[in-house]
Amino acid sequence: MAKVNVNLADHSYSIYIETGLIGQVGELMSSMTFGRKVLIITDHNVNLLYAEAVASSLRSAGFKAAIFVVEPGEGSKTLATADKIFTQAINIGLDRKSPIIAVGGGVVGDLAGFVASTYLRGVPFIQVPTTLLAQVDSSVGGKTAVNHPLGKNLIGAFYQPQLVVVDPLVLDTLPDRELKAGLAEVIKYGIIADPVFFAYLTSHAEQVLARHPAALTEVISRCCQIKANIVAQDEREASVRMILNFGHTIGHAVEGVGGYRQYNHGEGVAIGMHGAALLSSGLNLCSLSAVTALQQLITAMGLPLCAPGYGIDELLKFLARDKKVIDSKIKWVLMQDIGRVSIIQDVAETHIRTVLSQLTRNQ
Repeated sequence: MAKVNVNLADHSYSIYIETGLIGQVGELMSSMTFGRKVLIITDHNVNLLYAEAVASSLRSAGFKAAIFVVEPGEGSKTLATADKIFTQAINIGLDRKSPIIAVGGGVVGDLAGFVASTYLRGVPFIQVPTTLLAQVDSSVGGKTAVNHPLGKNLIGAFYQPQLVVVDPLVLDTLPDRELKAGLAEVIKYGIIADPVFFAYLTSHAEQVLARHPAALTEVISRCCQIKANIVAQDEREASVRMILNFGHTIGHAVEGVGGYRQYNHGEGVAIGMHGAALLSSGLNLCSLSAVTALQQLITAMGLPLCAPGYGIDELLKFLARDKKVIDSKIKWVLMQDIGRVSIIQDVAETHIRTVLSQLTRNQ
């Protein structure tokens, strides 16, 4: 079993990674000081595949588990859905030691974490991610949120899980599009922190896409370790943690303009990483060869580079609402080289428009 520790003083926790681990959640939790009542939050797709297995594991370990099922997709990440979960939590008598467990992808994790952070001013939170994107990124680091009609993830809190359980085997049932969406975040880690890992991805793209167990375990473990190292330095995104947003500034705008339906999160991030690389090159921060290497890896992983037909002004409106905007200026995470990025705030709108025109031009 691979184990990654996230060292955050009083909020430290462990990430366990092993094939078949989804059936051992109850056993892992039984050694921790939790209440016996548990609420699992999942979506309809994952409920049919894995939520009952987790519930069965919990019951075998002496827990009383209830399941709340939401519709799949970003449409469930709302205050209205959170309110329904609060109602069930109250009705079944969850107390301050009762864990809320997310079994699903990033949407379920964000929603469940938000509920856990606010119900009774905070109850234990467990992550059991079932998508690659959630396993390598959103389940680690404590970001929780719901969406607002005017922007993504605008209502939320930093709230760390107490345990993360990752089973690479569940990725066998993940649709190809969702696997590729997770690979956008995987590529991001190579760009921001690890040129050796980026090279590994470049040489092992076929094995990763074919879901070879050894390749997936290596990818998940390395990504979790990189994120754990960054979060340990900056839990609440005051400085270095901002580099985890590489590709997300334009990516969130692409998602938003498409109504969170045309491009999923990973596809938006892939387009956003490409945009950030073009912006970096245009500002003479990185070489064209670095941009080309990123373009080639994004393409090799089956992800989009552009959003043809999108309106530049619409994208700019979403960029203006970005969480990283301070004093009307966006904090951009830009590439200096493979494995090295920097945070730049003073980027002229003319440069941004030039890049957006490249990303939205009909191919």
